Amino acid sequence: MSVNVERLPNRFYPDFKRVIIRFYDLGSQRSEDLVKKVIDMSDEQVDLTLAQTLREFAKRHRNITQKFLEHFESANRIINSPSLGMDMLKEDRKLLVGSYFSMEYSITSAAFFNPSMVESPDQSGLVEGSKRVIVSFRATGEGHLSSIVFHTGTISKEGKLDFEASGSYVDEAEVVKRIQYNKGSFIKKLREMNVHEDTFALVADRLGDKFSYEELQHAVQETIALNNTNDKKKQAITQIMWLADSHYKIEFSRDTHISERVIFPVSYSERKGIEDARFVRFTDDDGEISYYATYTAYDGNAILPKLMVTKDFYNFEVKPLHGEGAQNKNLALFPRKINGKYVMLSRIDGINSFIGFSDKINIWQQPIKIQEPKYYWEYVQIGNAGAPIETPKGWLLITHGVGPMRRYCLGASLLDLDDPTKEISRLSEPLLIPNDEEREGYVPNAVYSCGSIIHNDKIFIPYGLSDTSSGFISVDVKELLDKLLAE
Repeated sequence: MSVNVERLPNRFYPDFKRVIIRFYDLGSQRSEDLVKKVIDMSDEQVDLTLAQTLREFAKRHRNITQKFLEHFESANRIINSPSLGMDMLKEDRKLLVGSYFSMEYSITSAAFFNPSMVESPDQSGLVEGSKRVIVSFRATGEGHLSSIVFHTGTISKEGKLDFEASGSYVDEAEVVKRIQYNKGSFIKKLREMNVHEDTFALVADRLGDKFSYEELQHAVQETIALNNTNDKKKQAITQIMWLADSHYKIEFSRDTHISERVIFPVSYSERKGIEDARFVRFTDDDGEISYYATYTAYDGNAILPKLMVTKDFYNFEVKPLHGEGAQNKNLALFPRKINGKYVMLSRIDGINSFIGFSDKINIWQQPIKIQEPKYYWEYVQIGNAGAPIETPKGWLLITHGVGPMRRYCLGASLLDLDDPTKEISRLSEPLLIPNDEEREGYVPNAVYSCGSIIHNDKIFIPYGLSDTSSGFISVDVKELLDKLLAE
């Protein structure tokens, strides 16, 4: 007998109206030619063109003139021509220049999928028996460039899921701060990336045991200038900068609604997208709560597993994950330590599920295989569909399996509470199979989740529909556990 699954009416679809302002990079020569044209405009033309631009676009964005000034400065750095006198321009002309180097980007125009759900840090003002939740989504726009967006809502005592209306704007983080690096850890990660140590040694000699992004940048420039570096070494030096660029902090304005915050690619290692964030509400040994997300950074060629942490969904710190247990995709943290160790699931070989234990949350060695494809619907690969959830019977793990015709289904398994390397049981049939509506999309025949939540004895599972949109199901926890234990 199969488990009863209730498909909820809530759906999220691609939305063309969710736009941010991005820098429009035209390259140095085209940029210089464009700025010369704006400099040659009369004051009257500048005033008229700027007024028309602000009238049309200011209602679509918060602080649009601030963005124009930022993009003016970016263009100035690219052109790097003091003879143009860009620094001497009046503010209105700078704003107009900045507008020419600005473009709208629709963050969810192509897809809105692969969600994860966690309990919100704000549980105030709720009806008894309700829970406020935050759902993260992978949002995809032009060029299949992915970012992370959020929505918030409540699960009622009766199991009804209601979401708040979206805010009027969409904003990237206001502040980006680079981090200090430890030379030893940095070298270890470069080894994992197969960067030749001799190349980094040339740079490392110019650095202390701890160094900033700017100090590394200066050391790299010195190394290139003072050494006869061939193309291979130059490529290795570039990879060094990519790694350093992947560790940062971001801050959102306090006057933004959570639906207005988008975590857009910041570092070079994520320039082609931030994929499939798996958020988990983590309780430390002292009771302190943090929200972690493992995700995949993609630069167009290689992936870099990364970790994000926040306490309030306004301030985030991002850093790379290290070690043989933090390779490939499909990483998911457990919501607490087990026997004094952080615990994380992975799929390092692309086929099987592994588990790792660590004293440090960003360093993972010696992964242990715990699951192999077992049933027909998961013969291609098996992996987690988000962080495991603690129950009295064991760690409830929602899984995904890939079978014939590359069909993705959701399943479930149960891991031992004290020793999660032991799988107690696994559903022999899928928990959720894409139906006729759900199978159509950018990637057909796929349902996929990045994290679920239990409330009032039901598990609520958000899931992506064929890499295009998102839906939700609920399942009675007792019924699911009984079925698992009967397998």
